[in-house]
Amino acid sequence: MAIDPPQRDPYETLHLLSELKELVVSAGGEALEIVTQRREKPDARTYLGQGKVEELKEMVKERGATLVVCDDELSASQLRNLEEKLQVRVIDRSQVILDIFARRAQSKEGKIQVELAQLQYLLPRLVGSQRQLSRLGGGIGTRGPGETKLEVDRRLMRTRIHRLKGDLEKVKKNRSLIRANRRKKDFFMVSLLGYTNAGKSSLFQALTGSETFISSRLFSTLDPKVRLLKGTSDILLSDTVGLIRKIPHHLFTAFRATLEESQDADLIWLVVDGSDPKALEHIAVAREVIATLGLHDRPLWTLVNKLDLTTPGSLTTPGSLTAPGRVSLDAAGYAPWLTLLLRANSPSLAVSATRGDHLEELSALVLAERNRQRKERWEKTLETSLPDV
Repeated sequence: MAIDPPQRDPYETLHLLSELKELVVSAGGEALEIVTQRREKPDARTYLGQGKVEELKEMVKERGATLVVCDDELSASQLRNLEEKLQVRVIDRSQVILDIFARRAQSKEGKIQVELAQLQYLLPRLVGSQRQLSRLGGGIGTRGPGETKLEVDRRLMRTRIHRLKGDLEKVKKNRSLIRANRRKKDFFMVSLLGYTNAGKSSLFQALTGSETFISSRLFSTLDPKVRLLKGTSDILLSDTVGLIRKIPHHLFTAFRATLEESQDADLIWLVVDGSDPKALEHIAVAREVIATLGLHDRPLWTLVNKLDLTTPGSLTTPGSLTAPGRVSLDAAGYAPWLTLLLRANSPSLAVSATRGDHLEELSALVLAERNRQRKERWEKTLETSLPDV
């Protein structure tokens, strides 16, 4: 369910709910109905207006639903009031994302980040409501810290959050040492960033030959992976968690340690699903996160992935691949929208991780970029070391 403000394009709301539906499916649920209400702002008590809540209650009974998911973050009182009126569990977008992350986390670091984000979300929702302590049962939005942790009082929860933040600091220091070691050995780092389900993991596997979990569901990758580019001994690719719109602040903060794997990147690949009508919006979200991480000064190439899923007419002529950074770009043979997407985000390249389109050229371009950057560094070093005449 979601509020549809008059100033927002109705199609935008439907797109957000479509994305929420995918999140629910990724968390193991089934979406039965989509409910929206056109209003300026959410009701402070029940999010939706009273009439709409009654309508939703009848719909829940009729369809046999056991869970209601809201696209916006709900307050503790809104959650409590909605559950009392609907007589089913109510969760919001944040909880769905946290549930998916809890399912995907494999490493100790990933589990720490999930638990921290879960506790930071739950803490303000425990205020003045002891029944909130027993919200865990089965299903979506119930994984993470576990029942015993949710039954402790706020003081113990804050202590746990403080301890987890300390653990995360240790993780950051450890990652910093690893990155320092890579710099010492002069590895060339390429970081893959992009919207979730853009095909980053598929591209990572195709270019490194490393087995990795690949799924069409959102957030299939959580723990960062670093592997050598095939055929090289000093070019490393790193694959990190995918991005998404309306990502909760506490979630972004908790997973910043993972995203900071990109801090030492010599080159960033912004991977986008070229077959998605919202590709431009996904690029904007990714660029915003890149700027937040302080990576806006790094060389960035936009890789338009899933070329195999675009219209057949766009594949008749491969076009000439130009080195990123140069002005010329010939995408003749591509569909007009694909050509515009490439030109609007130059330097860019259209690829297909599944079919292997242009991956050899991409590897060659990376080698050329590595050599260019090393030459540039060497010339600067030489410049500063020469005595003044």
